[in-house]
Amino acid sequence: MRRALVGVVGLASALNGAAMLIVPELWYRLVPGVVDTGPLNGHFVRDIGCAYLTAGGALLWFCFDRRARPAALAGATFLMLHALVHLWDWAADRQSLRQLLIEAPAVLVPGLLFFEIARTGRRFLDGEGS
Repeated sequence: MRRALVGVVGLASALNGAAMLIVPELWYRLVPGVVDTGPLNGHFVRDIGCAYLTAGGALLWFCFDRRARPAALAGATFLMLHALVHLWDWAADRQSLRQLLIEAPAVLVPGLLFFEIARTGRRFLDGEGS
């Protein structure tokens, strides 16, 4: 069950990253709240797409091979730090609560999930107690 959750987040991250790389303009228009962050910077969207694709791929790899745990932790770290940046921007009044809540399903939930995984350590990823 836990590995399946990691796989779902990995697949969603990889697909998001692929969309950011292949169709950044469409991604910008379709993802809720993104247009409220400022004008499209296609290069920046593709840069972040690379990070999402890499993180998602690492998480998916781990679902099939436990030896990929270090790669999965690196991918999870990106998602976690990305969520913390958004929380920090809200706390520093650089982002509205409305925007933060719009981003919550795609940014905060995966990031905080992997924060919990990091906090509980190897037990979660290795499926102990599941």
